Formats: sequence, structure tokens, C-alpha cells
Amino acid sequence: MSGIYIHIPFCKQACHYCDFHFSTTMGKKEAMVNALCKELEIRKTEFFGEQVETIYFGGGTPSVLETEEIEQLIDAVHEYYNVVNNPEVTLEANPDDLSEEKILQLADSPINRLSIGIQSFFEEDLKLMNRAHNALEAEKCLQLVSQYFDNISIDLIYGMPNMTLERWKQNIDKALGFNIPHISSYALTVEPKTALAKFVEDGLITPATDEETQEHFNLLNETLITAGFDCYEISNFGKPGYYSKNNSAYWQQKKYIGIGPSAHSFDGLQRGWNINNNPKYIKSIEQNILPMEVEVLSSTDKYNEYVMTGLRTIWGVSLARISTEFGPKYKEYALMQADKFIEEHLLFVDGEILKTTKKGMFLADGIASDLFMVNLK
Repeated sequence: MSGIYIHIPFCKQACHYCDFHFSTTMGKKEAMVNALCKELEIRKTEFFGEQVETIYFGGGTPSVLETEEIEQLIDAVHEYYNVVNNPEVTLEANPDDLSEEKILQLADSPINRLSIGIQSFFEEDLKLMNRAHNALEAEKCLQLVSQYFDNISIDLIYGMPNMTLERWKQNIDKALGFNIPHISSYALTVEPKTALAKFVEDGLITPATDEETQEHFNLLNETLITAGFDCYEISNFGKPGYYSKNNSAYWQQKKYIGIGPSAHSFDGLQRGWNINNNPKYIKSIEQNILPMEVEVLSSTDKYNEYVMTGLRTIWGVSLARISTEFGPKYKEYALMQADKFIEEHLLFVDGEILKTTKKGMFLADGIASDLFMVNLK
């Protein structure tokens, strides 16, 4: 099974922490939608013999599109690709876009999963992040959406400056009060060249410490697991039957095509990424030229990626797969590098599967980097 990701590079305004590709100018929205449809057509042979199981609208803010534009893109996927019956079709949305009229339109469309960027239920947090919605809109949209959609995910951000454990607990409890079956939660990261980075540089904001951020994660993990969620990936919590099929495919290294400016693709052998410039992307696609750079992955690249994604998930890293796919030397190296983390109770081996412990989960990325292969010949 494979997936299609469609990047919608428009936002109403720039969040202070965001370093994704987007534009706040909507003038080329129609031309962009047409270019996205054309890229879907140009690339249809890439999935020959494959079935598309997931369609994911990310961004940017896909909910700024009209429902008719979203359906135009979904129709193009069905026209050019072999799509399974009842695919998972996810739309990322912001609360301020989800009026009752818009929700009704989406509920009547092929969209069957919403991923809503709540981020926080506190006004001061939303203002610091420069979100386009307010706390009241966050709650109101969830009350409305839950009447028409069953498969709902929300985003929450922890590690906010001056966020106490009590306030973070209130955020989590508020989310649970809406009976949401999936929560994606990320630590606030100060990315270069963002407004947040400038605020930190100027001393206007003091970021949360690593210790505070880990406390937030531990509280999140404990609270959601008690509430019946599985932490199936370090940043993703789902009740049984509500794991994101799209995101799980990334972590399990299934094939996917990324459509749109800055979108990434993976076919098992190479990665590709489109130009992150809207006018240049549109012009290139109009000329039937795919504006993509490609990197062919070596065995070491593929091993490193497998370790990185596997350790973040409940599925872990299969030592048998490493031996079969990459060779016995890679397995020996992985176990040798893992040994100190096993002694520190950050990793453990379950049969032939290498996994993080509860203590090691928050440190998965750093642990994975120590297992990376650098120069094996």
C-alpha cells in the first residue's frame, strides 16, 4: 500500500514557531490547485501496480481551500491512481476555518479524518504562537466537529515558555473532555529564521528547559495511556483503531508521493523533494517539468532511516530485518551501539525487536543517532 501527500502552501498568517513552506498571499491559489492536479497527472506512472491507501492534505493550512478545490484534488487522485475502497483521507485544518457551514461541507465530501491544529486551549499560548484562532474558537470547533466526524485528531504543543505542569495537565484534560480518539503532541522547538528564534535571541522569551519539556512529555504519556490511548509513535497517541494510517506508513517506510512545493517523496530506493517556491513550482509544472531534486539512498542511508523511524514507534527495530536487508555487520553494529543504552535501561530487546523503554522513549532521536552507521564498507 502507498500514500499520497498533498502540500497546500497557504496560511492566513505566520505562526511564530513554524519553519514549513507556506505563503500568506492567496492570489495564486487557483493556479496552485491546477498545478497540484497536473503534478498528480505527470507522476501517475510512479505508482504503477500500487494501491493508494491514504490521501493526506498537509501544509500550510489546507482548510483555507474551498471544499470544491479539495474535492477537485481528490477527484484527480482517483482519476490517475488505483485507490482502495474507503481510503483514509485526512485534512489538516485550523479552528478558525471550521465554521458549521464548512464542517457540513467537509462531512459531505470524501474527507473522513480531520487533523485540527488546536496547539493550546489557553489564550496566552495562542498569542505567543501567533495562531490565527483563539481559545473560544478552539473549543467551539471541537464541539461542532465531533457531531459530524468520528475520526478526529488534534495537535497540542508542550514545552511552552512559562507553562507549568498544572496548565499542561489542564490542556490535556480539556482535550480528553471532547472524547478525541487521536492526539499528536510535539515539543515547541526554536527553529532557525523564525520569529520565535528572534524573540529568544533578543531575550524576550526564555525557552523551556530540557528537564521541563521531558516532564511535560512524561505527564502527557502517563495521562493518555491511562485514558486508553497507545503511544504508537513518540509524538502520536491513538485509541485502538484510530492510529493515523498516513503517518504510520511514513514510520514503516512505505512508499509515498509528495505533491506540491516543498513536498517530499519516497519510493524505497530514493527520496525526492520539490522546489519550495510557489511561483517557480507553478511555472515548472505548467511546462510539464517536475521541479524535484532526487537523492539515491545507499544501504547505510536506508539503515539509518530505519533505525531513526523504528525507535520512535511501538514497532521498534527488527534486528532480523537489519540482518536480512542490510547484512550481518549492520546487526552486529546495532547491537554493539545499543549495548550501553540497554545497560542504562533506555533500550531493551524483545525477541528480535529493539525498542525504547518508557524511560528511553523521550530520548529516542538521540539514541538513534548513536546507532547510526557512518562508514561501514
